[in-house]
Order: sequence, then C-alpha cells, then structure tokens
Amino acid sequence: MSDAFGPRGGGPRGGPARRDPKDVKQLETHPAELRRIGALFLPFRGRLAVVVVLIVASSAIALATPFLIRRLIDEAIPAQDVRLLLLLVGAMLAVAVVGSVLGVFQTWLSTTVGQRVMHRLRTDVFTHLQRQSLDFFTRTRGGEVQSRLTHDIGGMQSVVTTAATSIASNLTTVVGTAVAMGALSWRLSLLSVVVLPPAIWLTRKVALMRRAVTTRRQRALADLHGQVEESLSISGVLLAKTMGAGPALSQRFARGSADLLDLEVRAELAGRWRMATMHVVFSAIPALIYLMAGLPATSGGMTIGTLVAFVALQGTLFRPLMGLLDVGVQVTSSLALFSRVFEYLDLSVAIDDPAQPVDLDPGRTRGAVRLDGVGFTYPGGDRPALAGIDLDVPAGTSLALVGATGSGKSTLASLVARLHDPTAGAVRIDGVDLRDLRLESVARTVGIVSQETYLLHATIRENLRYARPGASDEEIEQAARTAQVHDLIASLPDGYDTVVGARGHRFSGGEKQRIAIARTLLRDPRVLVLDEATSALDTRTEREVQAALDVVSAGRTTITIAHRLSTVRGADLIAVLDRGQVVELGDHDTLAAAGGRYAALLAAGGEAAAGDRTAADRTLTTA
Repeated sequence: MSDAFGPRGGGPRGGPARRDPKDVKQLETHPAELRRIGALFLPFRGRLAVVVVLIVASSAIALATPFLIRRLIDEAIPAQDVRLLLLLVGAMLAVAVVGSVLGVFQTWLSTTVGQRVMHRLRTDVFTHLQRQSLDFFTRTRGGEVQSRLTHDIGGMQSVVTTAATSIASNLTTVVGTAVAMGALSWRLSLLSVVVLPPAIWLTRKVALMRRAVTTRRQRALADLHGQVEESLSISGVLLAKTMGAGPALSQRFARGSADLLDLEVRAELAGRWRMATMHVVFSAIPALIYLMAGLPATSGGMTIGTLVAFVALQGTLFRPLMGLLDVGVQVTSSLALFSRVFEYLDLSVAIDDPAQPVDLDPGRTRGAVRLDGVGFTYPGGDRPALAGIDLDVPAGTSLALVGATGSGKSTLASLVARLHDPTAGAVRIDGVDLRDLRLESVARTVGIVSQETYLLHATIRENLRYARPGASDEEIEQAARTAQVHDLIASLPDGYDTVVGARGHRFSGGEKQRIAIARTLLRDPRVLVLDEATSALDTRTEREVQAALDVVSAGRTTITIAHRLSTVRGADLIAVLDRGQVVELGDHDTLAAAGGRYAALLAAGGEAAAGDRTAADRTLTTA
C-alpha cells in the first residue's frame, strides 16, 4: 500500500487538504490544459498502462493476507493441520515477495517515465529561454528562472512518481479493502463507517495547526537562505567589508536564526501532537472493533480469525482514505507546477532565426556595416531610444560613438549584435539585413567586448573555449597572445588550467578584460564592437588593454563606444549621439575644428579619467 503525499507536502503527513492560494492564482492566470499534459506522457502510454496494472495487481494481492490469516487462526492452528499451516504460511510469504517485486518494478517504470518527461521539459525550457531577448532577463529575477528549471520541474517528478501512482494505489486499496471488510463482517464494516469520519476530521484538524506553523517555518528558512546567499557571496562579502556592514549583518542573521529556532520547536511540537492524535485514532478504532466483536448482541458468532483479519484490513484503510480526500490539493498543486513551466514555454521569441535564412559565408564575409533609418524603442518605453540613424561603416574601417549617458550609444551597438531588433529601419552586414541571418551567423560575424566582463567559475582554458568549443590548445594560446595576456597566464602555477574564481575575482579588471578579448578573438569576428571596454580601468591598465585592442582591431570593422576621447581619436569616423540621434559625424580633426558638441567635449576635459565623465556629459547635454 502506498501513502498519498502531494508534491508540496499535502496529505496526512505534510498538512491538511487545503489548496494553496498561489497555486489557484497561477492556474487562473495561465491554465494548464490536461490535453497538453497528457501529450507529454503519450509516448509512454504503454509503460503507464503496465504501471496501472502493477498497482492494481499489488493492491489486490495484498488483500489476500487477511483471508490467509483468518484460515490460519480458525483452521490450521486449532486443528494442528501442519500441511495447511505450511501452505498458508508459504502463501503469506509469497504474497509479501510478489507484492514487493511488483512494487519495485512499478517504481522503476514510473520513475523512468517521469524522469524522461522531466528531461524533455528541462531541455525544452532551457533551450527556449536561451532564445529569449535581453528584455526578459532584465525584468525577471535570476532566482525565479532557476526555481522553475529545478524546483518546479523536480516537483513535477513527484507528481508522476508519487502523486499519480499513489492516487491509483489508494483508490484500488480503498475499494478492495472496503469490499473485503464487507465480505468478512458487515456488522464491523458498519462500525468503521461510523467511526472513520470523526477520526479523519480530528486528524485533519491537528494537521491544519501543523501546516500553519510549517508554512511560517518554511518562510523563515527561505529568508535565512536568502541572507546567506546575499551576504556570503564574493560580491556580498566585498560589499559588507567596504561598507563596514559585518556587525549589522550578523545581528540580522542572529534575529532570523532565533525566529527559526522558535518556529522549529513549535513545528516539532505540532508534529508530535499530530502523531499523538494518529496514535489515539489507530488505537481507538481497533479497541471499538474488539468491543463490538465481544458483545453477544453484536458479535454475530464471529470467529477469532475473522476478527483479526478484519482489524488488519481496517488498519490499511485509514491512510489511503485520507490520501484520496487530498486528491483536490494534489491535482491543484500538480497543475500549478505544469502551469509555471508551460508559462515559460509559451513565451514568445522576439528575436529568432528567420524562416528562410540567408547564408553568409564566413570565409567571404567582409564586415561592412550599414544602418538605414534605424529607430528603436524599448518595450514599455515612452520615447524612442534611437531615431533616424543612418551610418555607413565600410569593411575594415572604424566607427566611434560618443555622447552623453543615455544618448543611445550602447543601444545602437546592441542592434549591430542583434541583441535587439530595430523597431524601424534595418541594420545590414555586407548588404544583408541581420533579421535575415541565422543568430549563429550573427554571433560568428559580430564580436562584443564590453565594460562588464563575465568569466565563468572555471579554468582559463574553459573560459576561452566557451567561445568555440572545438578550438585547439594552440588556437587558444594564439588568441591569448594576440590579446597580450598569454605571458600572464603562462606565469601562473597552473597556467591555462588556473580556475578564475567566482566572476573572475581572482584577476584584476585589466586582466579579465584581456581574457575576454582573447575569448572573443577565438570566434574571429569580422565586426568588433567595443562597448566602453576600457572605461572602468585605470590609466595604466587602460593603455595595456587599448594596446591589445589596437592589435585585435587591425583589419576588422570596429565600432567603439567610449567616454575617453583618447581611445577614439584615430577612428575613421566619429558619430556624436544625443537623445537617440546623430548630431555630428566626421573624423576627429573635422569635428574638433567644427566647434560643435564634439569640440565642447574636448574643451570640457573629455580625455580625463572616467571619474570626470559627469562634467563631460553635462557639457554634451547643454552644448
């Protein structure tokens, strides 16, 4: 017999049969169709049919034990019939062995089916989220994405292997047990019908108290986990040390731990009360049955074997009956899990491969970039971030974008890499609209080096090979040499097998930047976008990284975004942006002599350190 426990702790052990309001709300906003859920399991319908047959068979076989006990007590033992005794005992052992084997096989089948469905869902959701635009990840917490990929899909496994199978098992057990009890003694069966409802009510009432305390305990535990995650990460520890917030964080953690201590004690007591209630119920019902069987008016000539068999059967009825009463909660919570996963699968893909993509031969790609009447408005934005941008960057030349913060420089660069699609106009490479290219072709053609360098918590070699998994060690080292970081890596004790640490904190900003440049180089892009790649570095480190970038940029079409004009003086073309529009266009000498906004930026000390950026921006805005 299987106990019925819902995927979120509902049922006799976890709490009362009460729907979680969050589950109900989730299903109201994004219903989970049973047809769609069934389609996930359709390829395994044969195995599921076998699982159902095994559940029914094992439950039916288990019902034979009380009848064997009755014959054992009423016939074999009193008559000292050794042959019948051995036969009945052997049959009891056979029932136990067969039931156990069937149970193991049923568990293997249901778990295999469940895991294969979960595997498909996990990979589908992960792949689908990879296709989402940056807007989705901007507005969605990373923890929420992780929760749906791991916790929700993991909970769905419980639906398949526990909730669904336990419902089938409990239903079979309750029906079979009720029929067997009626066959043994209809008088005692009537007593059970009268006694069970108040016993169930009492157990559920105590479970309701425990559920309330357990919910508060889980919330407090989640808060404590959140504090640990925020405070003991590398970034959290760095922030706490620089802000002197360590004592305050310790006090906050101590308060949370003290609250959890109190709730843990109360939850344990509530659980003990529930177990005590269950013990009373399990003791009271057999006692009443024995009383009824012992009274001449109600015994009806019942034999000892019948009484023992009936008590054994009645003891198997309580838990599955409670489980069936919780079916509503199990179904609601299970559908809510499917709903949350389907909600992600139903997200529209804003930027996707075209139906009929244009092939761009990597060997013949020149890297000429052209923006024709490009405009872009962020979703929900009240004004365009870019409007009417017309720029032509011939292959192998360089374009510099300058302007105040918020003028649209990074937005324009993101359109060139197709991280967004323009809402007006078109961005073309070698005359082909980026929207007509495969995303893989765009990523192979356009490389980005940004100010915020992200390194995986892995070795340097693995970080570099992330750009091109099939790259050889020689190609990796050549890219590092070109980025002028090979000597640094070679000087480390573990060389390219050095683990960079969380987010690359083991290296300085300039070192991380050069590793990122080497990683981009492995893809050998014809178009290179440098999005303020040196703005967060000190002057000396900036020179080192800029020297690497100069080497890297040779022969490539380069689009550079920078606040420090020293990094863009040599650009073939400089575009000054303001409020999403190009207000000046020309080379350094031409713009400096024109006396416009670019000249104003020079006069404001735009070549100073990044800390002077505000003054320069103010000049750009008011000039």
